[in-house]
Amino acid sequence: MDARGKTVRLDLRGVKCPLNWARAKVRLERMARGEVLELTLDDPRGARDIPGAAEAEGYVVLESAARDGVFHLRIER
Repeated sequence: MDARGKTVRLDLRGVKCPLNWARAKVRLERMARGEVLELTLDDPRGARDIPGAAEAEGYVVLESAARDGVFHLRIER
C-alpha cells in the first residue's frame, strides 16, 4: 500500500499493443481515484505509447522505467 492509496498490479507481459493499453484502461476505469496501477510489460511499443494514452485520458503517469527488457509503468487513477 502506498501513501496515495491502493496499488493494483497488472502483468501484461506477452500482450501486444494496442491490447495491453485496452486491458490497462479497463482496469483503470474500475479503480477509485487516487489508486495506482502498476503495469509490467515486455512490448516496447506499449511502453512507449501507454504513457501518452494514459495522460490523454486524464491519468497521471508516476513512473516509466525499463529494466532488462521489461517495462514498468505506474499510473495514478
